[in-house]
Amino acid sequence: MSISRQQLLQAFDGLLQPERFKDYGPNGLQVEGRAQVSRIVSGVTASKALIEAAIAARADAIFVHHGLFWRGQDGRITGWMKQRLQLLLAHDINLFAYHLPLDAHPQLGNNAQLGRVLGWRADGQFGEQALGCIGSAVYPHAQGVADHVASSLGRTVTAVGNLQRPVTRVAWCTGGAQGYFESAIAAGADVYVTGEISEPQAHLAREMGVAFIAAGHHATERYGAPAVASEVAHSLELEHEFIEIENPA
Repeated sequence: MSISRQQLLQAFDGLLQPERFKDYGPNGLQVEGRAQVSRIVSGVTASKALIEAAIAARADAIFVHHGLFWRGQDGRITGWMKQRLQLLLAHDINLFAYHLPLDAHPQLGNNAQLGRVLGWRADGQFGEQALGCIGSAVYPHAQGVADHVASSLGRTVTAVGNLQRPVTRVAWCTGGAQGYFESAIAAGADVYVTGEISEPQAHLAREMGVAFIAAGHHATERYGAPAVASEVAHSLELEHEFIEIENPA
């Protein structure tokens, strides 16, 4: 079965409601391809490797969290941008990208899906546009949370702060949300999990006595795109495949 590009866009927009967010780039259809869609490939980032894999998989559309266009970037179509666009246009593939709306969806978004993987359920939100999640989870100490996150995601994590602190409240926000750390502390978190750590957060963790765990930008954001694309594909009777492009970040 196939549907029109516009029907697919309406389905994604209806689920993710991008109009609710002030974002860093355009959400929705970023590159127009063929008019009819029967097969979707999802991935984290619209990299050249993902586009090439989608071509090999005979995709009509690609659905990602990190698209091609961001506020403040150089607008010239040269280098890596030319290469990615050239592949999409030559093979007539639609590119759909949703950034903050994909983070925020309460069941299928990156934060909800990371919570599912870690066995945590949010009972509150915090931070800019209420993107961060916080919930109850009991661990004897924050080091136990770090070990659990590392085991669940299959990677080494960076943990800073009071790792012996008993934990009853965990906060998390996927990707590059290190700037939400102080909001997580104010919301009552004993430990905060995100993708990345920057220089200030190490000092804040030590001084505030709240553990900060950086588990990888890609590693924390690899669950939302396939969850949303799978849901939409199933509802519209389309084919869907998630393609993982390894990324150590």
